[in-house]
Amino acid sequence: MPKTEAELYAFLADLGISVSTVRHPPLFTVADSQALRGEIPGGHTKNLFLKDKKDNFFLVTVGEEAEVDLKQIHHLIGASGRVSFGKPEMLMELLGVIPGAVTVFGLINDTGGQVKVVLDQELMSHEVINGHPLTNEATTTIAAADLVRFVEATGHDAVILKVSLS
Repeated sequence: MPKTEAELYAFLADLGISVSTVRHPPLFTVADSQALRGEIPGGHTKNLFLKDKKDNFFLVTVGEEAEVDLKQIHHLIGASGRVSFGKPEMLMELLGVIPGAVTVFGLINDTGGQVKVVLDQELMSHEVINGHPLTNEATTTIAAADLVRFVEATGHDAVILKVSLS
């Protein structure tokens, strides 16, 4: 079973990471997020769950406005050939979330370390980062340095690369 939002917060608290969370109606797209979130400061994320031809999986987290060249990103992230979007079944199996709720916090569910995470350099220049806490009915704010600590605490390498075109 995927971890719950409460289990995510407990995991973060055990790491000594404090976060703040704002509840809101379900958000499925960046446009929904921009319209409904109000004034939540910091970098807001867009998450791409990708797979290559050898069934390697990648979670690429960029700023909400970032443009990513999906025809070329495989060169940057170390994929075997071009990438495509991962299927919803694999998203649930590996990250424990549904489409529309994809989040870097889903790494807590990838206990087998099957997903390579890439955080965009531009996004990481923000002091705080915002993402869904395993549900698209809330937005959680975390310090950028603490996000890296979280990623590493889940057993993943926090790879920071310039993947956005901006």
